[in-house]
Amino acid sequence: MKILVTGASGFVGRALVAQLERVESLSVRAAVRRVPTDGPHGADTVQVGDLGAATDWRAALRDCDVVVHAAARVHAMQETASDPLALYRAVNLDGTLALAQQAADAGARRFVFLSTIKVNGEATQPGRPFRWDDVPAPRDPYGISKAEAEDALRTFAVRSGLEVVIIRPVLVYGPGVKANFRTMLRWVQRGVPLPLARAANRRSLVALENLTDLIRCSVTHPAAADRTFLVSDGEDLSTADLLRRSARAMGRSARLVSLPTSVLHTAARLVGRGALADRLLGTLQVDIADTRRRLGWAPVISVDEALRRTVASLVTLVTLVALVTLVAPAAGA
Repeated sequence: MKILVTGASGFVGRALVAQLERVESLSVRAAVRRVPTDGPHGADTVQVGDLGAATDWRAALRDCDVVVHAAARVHAMQETASDPLALYRAVNLDGTLALAQQAADAGARRFVFLSTIKVNGEATQPGRPFRWDDVPAPRDPYGISKAEAEDALRTFAVRSGLEVVIIRPVLVYGPGVKANFRTMLRWVQRGVPLPLARAANRRSLVALENLTDLIRCSVTHPAAADRTFLVSDGEDLSTADLLRRSARAMGRSARLVSLPTSVLHTAARLVGRGALADRLLGTLQVDIADTRRRLGWAPVISVDEALRRTVASLVTLVTLVALVTLVAPAAGA
């Protein structure tokens, strides 16, 4: 069976290609915007350029049985476009539907779409996690474009017979993670005092290895066809607990300061960082019972082991940067 993975040079796509290549019965083709110099290694790689309604996928789709669509215009904390929804729709809605149409025309039988928990919404009440069958309530352009793409794919599946699988991950972390999660690890690594000791929220997260394993399962499992799945590590953490366990993975203690969360919310909004405070202090949980039951799937790696691997990659990167810094002046001498 041949699998096309789009977005194969990205954080999730690169790990997914490596995961699928370990399955003897599968062969993998990696679709990338531009071929990177460092991978994805081993895979048959095709350059497709920018994603949109006009993207030509014919070469990438040749002989492919399944498409895993991980490429997207991703969520940005500081969006500056005058009409961001139009830009998200052009890639995440129009580009996705064009790929599905070309995949069906090329004879592919299944289309696995990597969506986002933002389709469900931005937060949950304690003890009331999001479910796969909740009414969607996206709030930002990224979430809206993904929800519209899901609807369009379901309609297309009925008309074309293409099997559509939708996966909505929560925040993904693992070796090579960037953005806010990496910043948080840097804080812990440097021993920065953090006023989050009272953060008693609950957050569902998903380790990169758990997400790619679920995608692997959804590629071939008969019960995955035309279903929507939520995915997490199966253990929800408060921000304070996440910081403590990240520090433990580094062999150190987190320096947490006790301040009322109401004070932190107010201070964050005064300096224009309300959205960051919502993520650090708010609750977002998902219920993966249906995913477990329907696919017979369970997370393959624990939170603590995933954090250990994530931290190890961060330390390795810091060491490499330090070596380059030391060697570069000598090389130029």
